[in-house]
Amino acid sequence: MHYRETRPVAIVGSARIPFCRAHTAYADVSNQDMMTAALRGLVDRFSLQGERLGDVSLGAVIKHSRDWNLARECVLGSGLAPTTPAFDLQRACGTSLEAAILIGNKIALGQIDAGIAAGTDTISDTPIVYPDAYRKLLLKSATGRTLGQKLSPWLGLRPSFFKPVLPGVVEPRTGLSMGQSTELTAKEWEIGRAEQDELALTSHTRAAQAYADGFYDDLIVPFEGAERDNNVRADTSLDKLAKLKPAFDRSPTGTMTAGNSTPLTDGAASVLLASDEWARARGLPVLGYLRYGKVAAVDFVGSEGLLMAPAYAVSDMLADAGLGFADFDYFEIHEAFAAQVLATLKAWEDPVFCRDRLGREEPLGKIDRDRLNVKGGSLAIGHPFAATGARILGALAKLIHSDGGRGLISVCTAGGMGVTAIVEKS
Repeated sequence: MHYRETRPVAIVGSARIPFCRAHTAYADVSNQDMMTAALRGLVDRFSLQGERLGDVSLGAVIKHSRDWNLARECVLGSGLAPTTPAFDLQRACGTSLEAAILIGNKIALGQIDAGIAAGTDTISDTPIVYPDAYRKLLLKSATGRTLGQKLSPWLGLRPSFFKPVLPGVVEPRTGLSMGQSTELTAKEWEIGRAEQDELALTSHTRAAQAYADGFYDDLIVPFEGAERDNNVRADTSLDKLAKLKPAFDRSPTGTMTAGNSTPLTDGAASVLLASDEWARARGLPVLGYLRYGKVAAVDFVGSEGLLMAPAYAVSDMLADAGLGFADFDYFEIHEAFAAQVLATLKAWEDPVFCRDRLGREEPLGKIDRDRLNVKGGSLAIGHPFAATGARILGALAKLIHSDGGRGLISVCTAGGMGVTAIVEKS
C-alpha cells in the first residue's frame, strides 16, 4: 500500500463494441473475442500500442471454464505491452463499474499511474454443461489406472446424462428470476404498466436521437459487421409497447414485458483511467474525474426487493460526498427493468422509506427526469451484464466533458447488490 496523499482519478476515454441482441451479430463469437475487440479500440484510439499499463480489471458474468484467465488473455491480444498485468473480477451487473472503482483506487493511492476497467458478456456463447453424474463418470474413467477401471464406470451411463444443463437464471436463495423478483417490487411500490412503458419509450427515443446527433460515433468500435446497438427502436411507440404481453407474471396483474425490460444482450465495453500527470505526458484528454464509489447489499430474501440496493448505496455515497440530488446535472440509472428504476425513484421520494431504511431525516427527493439517462439507457441500448457499468461511465464522462457539471451512476445487480459512483468535470 502507498500511504500518501491521494491523487484525482482522471477518466481519459472509453471504447466499446455495439451492444447486440443475443443470437444476432455476435452469435459465433466469444467473450474473449468481444472484449479483445473493445480493448483494441481503446488502444487504437489513444495510441497505446506497446504501452505498459499498471493494471487491467475486467470480467464476465456468464463465463466458460476456459476463460479462467479472461482478463489476461484479452490484454495479450489487445496491442498493449505483454507486460501489462490483468485480473478477473465479477460483481454481477456491476462488474465493470466495480472494476473502475478498484482501478481508480490504485491510481488514487499511487500504486499505478494508468489502468483499464472493462466488462463483457455473451448469451449467444452460453456455457452448457452436462449433469454432475456424467461429469463424475468421466472423471472416474479418466483417473482409472487399468483398462477395467477405465471402462467399468461406463456401465452406469444413463440417457439422462445427456440432458444439457443451462446456466442458472434464478436466485439460488429464492428460486425466482430477476424479472419475477422485480414484479414483486413493482407490486410493492405500485408501479403501473403505463409508466413503465413510458420510461421504455423515453429510453429508445433518447438513444435514437443520440445516434442521430453523432453522440456515439467516437464511443463505439464496429465489430462483426455491427456499427451500432441493434436494440434501439426509433419507431417504437406507446401503442406498440402496450400490445406486448407480460413476460414474468402472466396473470392480469403482470406489468413487466419484453418492451419494458432489458433484452438478453452480447457486448463489451472499456474505460481508460489515469492520473493527470500520466495523461498530460501523453497529450491525452481528461474528460472528467471519478470522485466517489459505493456498494451496498440488501436482504432480498427476507425484507427488501432484489434490485433495491442502489437506493441504499446512493444514499450512503451522497452522505460521504456531502451532496444532494440538486447538486447533479446528470443521473445515469441502469435500466435493468423500467419497474426497478421507477421503484428506486419512488423510494428516494418516500419519507417513510428514507427515514426507516436509509436513516435520513428528510427524503432524498425527486430527480429531474430531463436529467435522467439523457442519451438513452439499458432498455434501449441493451445490457451485456458485466459491460454495462463501463458503457455508462464512458458515456457520462463524455457528457460531463462537453457540458460540465457532475453526474451520478447507479447500477443494480443480482444477489441484491448495488454499485454507484460520482463523476465530476473537475
